[in-house]
Amino acid sequence: MKTKRDLIAGIMAVGIAALGCGTSKPTPERGELTDEQVENLVRRSYQYVAMYNVTTKGAEKLGGWNRVYADTQLKDDTTREIARPNNDTLYITCSLDLRKDPVILEIPVFGSDYTSLMVTAYDHYVNIPLATRNGDFQRPEKMLFYSARTEGYHGEPVDGVDRVFEATGDFVSAIFRIMPHAGEPQRFKKIVEHMKEVRLRTLSEYRGGQAKPAGDVQFPPVGATDADVFGTNLPEVMQFVFDHTTFDPNDAIDQGVLAAWEPLGVEPGKARDPEAAEALDGARVRRVAERVARTELARAGEAGFLKDNAQRLFLPKGPMSLDMLVFQSVFGPIGMPASEAVYPAITTTDGAPMNARNDYVIRMTRDEMPPATVFWSVTLYDLKNGFFIPNDRKKYSVGLNGGMKLDKDGGIAIHIAAQKPRGVPEENWLPIERKDEDIDAVMRLYVPDLERFETWTPPRAEKVAGGSK
Repeated sequence: MKTKRDLIAGIMAVGIAALGCGTSKPTPERGELTDEQVENLVRRSYQYVAMYNVTTKGAEKLGGWNRVYADTQLKDDTTREIARPNNDTLYITCSLDLRKDPVILEIPVFGSDYTSLMVTAYDHYVNIPLATRNGDFQRPEKMLFYSARTEGYHGEPVDGVDRVFEATGDFVSAIFRIMPHAGEPQRFKKIVEHMKEVRLRTLSEYRGGQAKPAGDVQFPPVGATDADVFGTNLPEVMQFVFDHTTFDPNDAIDQGVLAAWEPLGVEPGKARDPEAAEALDGARVRRVAERVARTELARAGEAGFLKDNAQRLFLPKGPMSLDMLVFQSVFGPIGMPASEAVYPAITTTDGAPMNARNDYVIRMTRDEMPPATVFWSVTLYDLKNGFFIPNDRKKYSVGLNGGMKLDKDGGIAIHIAAQKPRGVPEENWLPIERKDEDIDAVMRLYVPDLERFETWTPPRAEKVAGGSK
């Protein structure tokens, strides 16, 4: 006869098949999960924890759900909300609550060479329903969003609405990224004016009525970090996520996370069994989550890892693997697929981390320039926090929007230095403060030529002997 421990191990191990194995559900006792089972639980939950934290905090910053915020200024070193922000695109962030009513976005023509709309829910699958790469944003449009649980709506056409999008969750982030053309002041001004024209209305409002009352919804507490959620209120967060997410019965990743949580009393649409969830030792789960995060971040620093896996990240449901879901959720939630942007790492010629005690130069000849069909940038951060390096010039990146100057042969040399080296154009200088601080340069390529990207080698940073003191 199988013990409780045997039943739980069987369910956790077989994943999908466990959902149909018998009618009774074991109630595990605190601490009886094996290390492998806790690891499985953490890795299958990471995408939801990361996105719950990011999406909920984002809505709080906007003042609630069904709000639109146009970030019409390039970010600077006062930005502390997220790690590794960029200042080569502007953002419009829309927080959508689809429970009671569909939401309609009214989208203008922005007049930029690059614009995309990214949509993602708690499951961290990324969809790009609109992009200039596909010929979109050439005319004003109205786009309706709903989920499988939206009350009173099931995807039917609506007069005057151009597109209908079914999201995989009830609480959704819809984010526009817009190239600002910062080097063209008049064009920049017009783009900013168009950004302010984005409007959000519920379907009831669109039809001339009042917005439906949202009703009371109790969001579990977010954490300052993902590890805080794992250690403090993971079952509560996962129950909330499960209740507001669409799970595909034929998707192995979806069914794997359901199977991992079922014996702990967390199931979609059911009251959570707190006694079963007590089997989780929060401190133990947190330790595993922190170790998983360290492991994934270390992978990002491996030579060639980001480039080799660029086309496996930030994809819709189906093409995504659990391995890459965990990585992207640790490394930087809410990114874009390689068809829109890639982020090859810039390492050093000596293999050591860059440090502000030294100066560096990143060189590219004309033939070595990034295979970006729209624009590219190199942005400098402190490695520990992923924040911009403060400087009086407010210069954080080199590129078409941050400013750059090619040499007479069509190449470029980007200098990271405490003082501007003699003869170096202002546009190509990224200032640092001379001190013992690890720094990091991140490259972004928008709408890359993926065929060329496969054979292209990212530049490396070379330490400058006798750099400025």
